[in-house]
Amino acid sequence: MAGGPDAGVLGVDIGGTKVALRAEAAGRPAYERTFAWPARADADGDLAALDAEVSALRAAWGPLGAVGVAMPATTDPAGAVLAWPGRPGWTGLDLAGALRRLFPDTPTGYADDGDLAALAEARHAGRADVLYLGVGTGVGGGIVLGGRNVPARASAEVGHMVVDLGGERCDCGRAGCVQAIASGPATLRRAGRLRGGAVDYPQLRAGLRAGRPWALRAVRTSCAALAAAVVSLGELVAAELAIVGGGFAAGLPGFVPLVGHLARQADRPGRPAPRVAAAALGGLSSLHGALQLARDLADQRVPTGPDLPTREARQ
Repeated sequence: MAGGPDAGVLGVDIGGTKVALRAEAAGRPAYERTFAWPARADADGDLAALDAEVSALRAAWGPLGAVGVAMPATTDPAGAVLAWPGRPGWTGLDLAGALRRLFPDTPTGYADDGDLAALAEARHAGRADVLYLGVGTGVGGGIVLGGRNVPARASAEVGHMVVDLGGERCDCGRAGCVQAIASGPATLRRAGRLRGGAVDYPQLRAGLRAGRPWALRAVRTSCAALAAAVVSLGELVAAELAIVGGGFAAGLPGFVPLVGHLARQADRPGRPAPRVAAAALGGLSSLHGALQLARDLADQRVPTGPDLPTREARQ
């Protein structure tokens, strides 16, 4: 294991607005840190901020033996970023090369954040077949069947399932994606239109608790889109459990139960909709998945191929 016998493992969950880090090692308290990206979506500035955080982690906590990174961007087989609407300045970035520079001489791997979250939740629940939808800045997700992510060698782009052909335009350029309707920013925009003024996350949460019609309507539309995705995925893969997580969903009262209620209303004879449950790992599913990837790398058990579409930044 690189870094010596006392080296730990690091999970990095990269999001559109913030990054979460957690390092673990036997005999040492875990290191946890979340920081916001710089306001300007520039890859060089973002990587400099991440480099500073990693340097501070090493100085305060100790050596690293392996690193797992959860990444929402679409990348090509060589590790270049093809698209990331959340941080468009990353398009064209050599992600694999950037990770090699950040973590020299340290085994480092990265995978889709939705796939990693799905695998982490499935393992935590002890279930072989799980659907996962994560609601945050975007909508990510993953499918685990027989204990393995599917499809093989690619990510399950749950957030880009089309649930309304005449719906709102998604960041990807298509109309009606789940993400265009149910993501955190989309829900807040809808709430603002219904209320007649800008709405932030604490105001939406307070509006839900107070039963404000504008908040209830805004959230119900998002939950209906997620329920449609759950039902459709259930028809395709016959999974019995769908887990809804992500920081946005985790903090809103009644959000996940409403997704489950709306999904059950779409039952048909012989094929009930998957049961919907809240993520046991809350908004940290992707981070725990990244940690699991780091542990696999440290143990030299990288689950490639059908297990997990993982790419290594450094062998």
